[in-house]
Amino acid sequence: MATLGTMFGAGAARGFLGLPDAPDLAALAADVVILGADGCTPYASVGHYCAGGAAAIRAAGAQWAASQQAMNFDLGQAVIPGGARIVDAGDLAISQDAAANRALLRDAAGKVLAAGAVPVLLGGDDSLPIPLLQALETKGPLTILQIDAHIDWRDDVGGERWGLSSTMRRASEMAHVERIIQVGQRGIGSARPGDARAAEEWGVTFVPAREVAAQGIGRALSLIPEDANIAVCLDVDALDPAIMPAVIGRAAGGLTYWQVFELIAGAAARGRIVSFDMVEFMASRDIDGQGALVAAQLLAGVLGVLAGQVEK
Repeated sequence: MATLGTMFGAGAARGFLGLPDAPDLAALAADVVILGADGCTPYASVGHYCAGGAAAIRAAGAQWAASQQAMNFDLGQAVIPGGARIVDAGDLAISQDAAANRALLRDAAGKVLAAGAVPVLLGGDDSLPIPLLQALETKGPLTILQIDAHIDWRDDVGGERWGLSSTMRRASEMAHVERIIQVGQRGIGSARPGDARAAEEWGVTFVPAREVAAQGIGRALSLIPEDANIAVCLDVDALDPAIMPAVIGRAAGGLTYWQVFELIAGAAARGRIVSFDMVEFMASRDIDGQGALVAAQLLAGVLGVLAGQVEK
């Protein structure tokens, strides 16, 4: 089948954008490291329902494997600026053991951070960020910018305290997490009114999707302190399903591509992004690869933003 990639000589590529492999996390020489995971918490009802998400995003980015030095007009610069060391470490070997998965993810992220690099985690269900955030203990005090249709403040769901509905609640219990800014809430999720109150009592500031639609992202960015260390947690269902159908819970009224991109670029301008995760990509719900392409384009832009931090 003819594709843009074949036209420009992309060929076969394993890593995202044809980036170099990094088979040994203990011997990294990189500024940014991509990690993938099919999931973290398998649910009895649906299992690892986002399995294959990272692979789908990589496949969508393969068309640009010969274009690393091409112009990315989302950034106004080359896709991968010269001198930026960005590698793809592939997918972690997760299992049906949620506790073991958390330990594996925490260890992998720790090795990336120990090498002085920024971990970029692709997946997989929205409990993946919990061990990543735990690994960021040395980066505290930490500001979390969560971009998501849901607030993830349930204490547990059916007895599961480490699942996708509890991610920000668990983050709030980490001593190194100083601030949580949550952008993009809309529709109906698992949160109860008491969960929203608990979040606000802890100190969360919500910037709902309705506000973003009416007033833009300015207030959200103003909440990030100058020079903060920032963990960006992106659940792709923050994006409107018109451009991101590959999610388990589609809801009208989502953020646009540019609103999400400018939130991330704006965060980097305010402080320093020390981790980035893109989760909840459900490949089986995608339509003609549209969601994967949006995710790949956004990820390419994020890598450029992170590369810009290296140059500062």
